[in-house]
Formats: sequence, structure tokens, C-alpha cells
Amino acid sequence: MKHYDYLIVGAGLFGATIADRLTNAGKSCLVVDKRNHVGGNVYTEQMNGITVHKYGAHIFHTHNKKIWEYMNAFAEFNRYTNAPVANYKGELYNLPFNMNTFYRMWGTRTPEEAQREIERQRRECGISQPGNLEEQAISLVGRDIYEKLVKGYTEKQWGKRAAELPAFIIRRLPVRFTFDNNYFDDRYQGIPIGGYTPIVERMLAKCETVLGTDYLTDRAAWDRKAERVVYTGEIDRYFDYCHGALEYRSLRFETQVLEGCANYQGNAVVNYTDAETPYTRIIEHKHFEYGKQPDTVITREYPASFGQGMEPYYPVNDEKNIFLFDKYRQLAAKEKRVFFGGRLAEYRYYNMDQVVEQALKFASFLL
Repeated sequence: MKHYDYLIVGAGLFGATIADRLTNAGKSCLVVDKRNHVGGNVYTEQMNGITVHKYGAHIFHTHNKKIWEYMNAFAEFNRYTNAPVANYKGELYNLPFNMNTFYRMWGTRTPEEAQREIERQRRECGISQPGNLEEQAISLVGRDIYEKLVKGYTEKQWGKRAAELPAFIIRRLPVRFTFDNNYFDDRYQGIPIGGYTPIVERMLAKCETVLGTDYLTDRAAWDRKAERVVYTGEIDRYFDYCHGALEYRSLRFETQVLEGCANYQGNAVVNYTDAETPYTRIIEHKHFEYGKQPDTVITREYPASFGQGMEPYYPVNDEKNIFLFDKYRQLAAKEKRVFFGGRLAEYRYYNMDQVVEQALKFASFLL
């Protein structure tokens, strides 16, 4: 039986980056993933000549030049700029919230006018110290924008009333007093031409990879195959939910090929911010790569309650779950040869550049 230096559980971006660094340092790695493909949530596939983001839109953006250069060593990136549009009952608004949004909402033409209107609405609501997401949003953009562009979308996304959600969820909401529709302010931004799957495949080129196999169904047997284990899955599941299950929000995707339709919505991402529309956004994938195909592919994204067997997407980082995660973190620290890393093992949301940065640091620690 072949023996490996490392068993890596999870062929997503975190696990693949670890595998790339370890194999380039001369270590042998076996990678196992319960899905039938590599790439985790950044997996892309081809449909009618269009690169489709299977699990939602993934735009790579970072301030870190080293991370950008590392990713560009695996693929050429285009100059895609994320500029989503919000649709509220047929009314269209630019995102992130900026002078275009304020002009469309109130007719304000200068930053001073927009700031004055937001401050007026904040005062009317009597908010001095925001105590929940609703109050935080109104403090940032006023009640009008909150009611039309934040409330319905957020409550669909999290399955709770905005007034019940913690303020920190929306604290980083981009608000700009310029006519700039670029959602991110990172220096480097783009999407790999041809998608993310080829990147992950190149990262795993020197590894043996086993797909469609759940490591936890026969953990002992898999552990015997390697000296050390890097686990990137759900930390509570690893410990058989001994302290209880951590909460997540999940997603459901409905993808549709529209033959003979060259352009469905004119933008890669359109958010539906009213409460009545059951999905939060529609993605038109060809616009990520400026496609000219005669057909198009769209995906409707539906928020969903999370249950065992479903994919966990967003950790519910409230006080109760953070306390529970800390118990699991303490158990993980006692493991002798198993190392835990990535968004599921660390129970936190990471942007892609943060995933790569953490994985590179993690690999350096292992070496």
C-alpha cells in the first residue's frame, strides 16, 4: 500500500493550494473529496461554450500583489470589474451604493446633498448607536435605500428579520460618494479565462486525487495512508457533532440554458432585493468573460435553510455559534497529526484571496 506524507481532505481552493505548495517542496500528497469534481465552490464547467460558475459568482479580487501573482501563475485573468445591479420590483439601481444609486433614489447630484439626505433619515429614525443590522444599514445609507435595496435581500439571505441580525454582518457594506460602480476597491481584480477548474487541476497535478468519496465514512482507513492529515471540511462533523451542530445558511442553484438568447439581462449579476422574489440574484455567466455566443446560461440563486447532507455556505457567526465553535477548536488543538484549516474547519467566511493567503501560510507552517 502506497504511503503518503500528507492526506488532504478537500479539493477546494484551500486544499489545492496546500497540495501545490507541499508537492513543490517534495512532499507526497493524497487528496480526497466527497464531491465528484475538484475545486469545491469555485468549480466551473463548460455549457454551450460558456464558462459556468456552478456554485455562484466568484470574482477574484485582492490588494495583495503576491497573491495575485501566485494565482496568475496558473491561468490568465481578464480585467473583469464587478458592477452588480439591484432590481427592486422593476426599478434598477447601481451597486455598490454610490452617487449613481443616490441620484436614482433621491435625485441628489453632489456628495454633500447625498450625505445630507442620509443624515436626515438617520436622525429621523433616532439611531445613535446601531444595535442590529437594520439600524446599521440605515445609519450607512438611510431608510429609503435600506427599505428597497437591503431589507428584503438580507432577510431572504439569512432567513431572519434584519432587526434580529447582528450589526457586524453589514458593517463592511461598501458606500461611496463617487460615481463609481466598481464593487471592490482592491487593486487587482478579474476572473480566470476558462474558469477556476483548470487552476485547481494544475495545483493538484502532482497529487493523487480520489473524488466522490467521503473521508469521514472510513476515517481510520484513510488516516493510515499518510503521516499527517490536513482537514478542510466541517469541524463539527469531524467530531461527530459531539457538542451540537454549528449553524449555516445554504444555497440552491437553478441553472438554465437559453438557446437563441444572446443576452438575457445585460449584466453578469443582478440582485433581486424585494422580499417577494424568492431568489436573491440571477447570474448570466457569459458576461464574466465578455462572451459573444449565440446562447446564454443563467443561474437563479435561492437562499436555503441548512441541514445535514446540504452544502454549508455561510456560517452564522452569532454569539451562540462562536461559543460552540470554540469548543470544537479546543478539540482540534488536541489532535496530534490532524491539522484543520479553511472556511469550514475554521467556521468563518473567507474571500478567495484570503483562502489562498491562509493556505500559503498554513503550508509554510507544515513545512
